[in-house]
Amino acid sequence: MTQQHVVSGELIDEATLTLEDLARACSVQPDWVVERIESGLLADGSPYVASWRFTSRDLTRARRLCQLERDFEAAPELAALATDLIEENQRLRERLRAATPFIPER
Repeated sequence: MTQQHVVSGELIDEATLTLEDLARACSVQPDWVVERIESGLLADGSPYVASWRFTSRDLTRARRLCQLERDFEAAPELAALATDLIEENQRLRERLRAATPFIPER
């Protein structure tokens, strides 16, 4: 018999972060965030950007960009391309999972 794990947490999609909060969460300076936004690599033009508010999706993307730039010494544009591919891969996996009937583990 398989064990089921219950995961609990707070959904933060309704909450937003300030520029300073986002920078702090990524361990970068606010200028780093502003440069990525102005280059079109972060915060995909959502209405929150105009008021410098960021969603959990922005936070995830910013952290991924920062990690790729730091770990692989990647240029911001290359890190953004890799991030785009990772995000697309995740979307496709979710669609596949949703389209595949549940098969219990043996």
